[in-house]
Amino acid sequence: LSEEEEGLVVESWKLMKKDAGDWGLKLFLRIFEIAPSVTKLFSFLRESTVPVEENPKLKLHAKSVFLMTCEAAVQLRKTGGQVVIRGDSTLKKLGAVHAKYGVVQEHFDVTRFALLETIREAVGPKIWSPQLKNAWTLAFDRLVAAIQSEM
Repeated sequence: LSEEEEGLVVESWKLMKKDAGDWGLKLFLRIFEIAPSVTKLFSFLRESTVPVEENPKLKLHAKSVFLMTCEAAVQLRKTGGQVVIRGDSTLKKLGAVHAKYGVVQEHFDVTRFALLETIREAVGPKIWSPQLKNAWTLAFDRLVAAIQSEM
C-alpha cells in the first residue's frame, strides 16, 4: 500500500471501528445474501433455530472477522506488508481453519465484494471513492494471500 492508500484505509477504519460488531454482522449477512450456501460452512448456523441475524455466535464471529480484517489492513505499511493477526489467531491457524471448512477462492471473492459494499455503506457517499475502494481491495487481497499461503 502506498502512503496515500494507507491513509485512506486508516481514516475510514476510524469511522467504522466503534460500530465494528454491527458492520461485521452486516458484512456476513451480505455474504449470505450473495452466496446462501456459505451458511453451511458454519456449524453454529446449521445447528441453530435462531434467525441468522440474531445468532449470538455469528455476531461474535462477525465482529472478530471484521476487526481482524480491518486491523490487518491498517497495519500493512507499518509491518512491511506482513499481516499481523490479533489475539491467538495466527495465520497458520486461520489457514488451517479455512482449509478444514473447504473455503475456496470464490468464497474470498464474495467476501471481498461484500466487504467493499459494507465499507461503502459505513463511510457514506462523501468519503467513498474509487481510491478508497482500491486501497481496501489491495489490503484485503494481501490478507487473503497470507491466509491462502497457510491453507
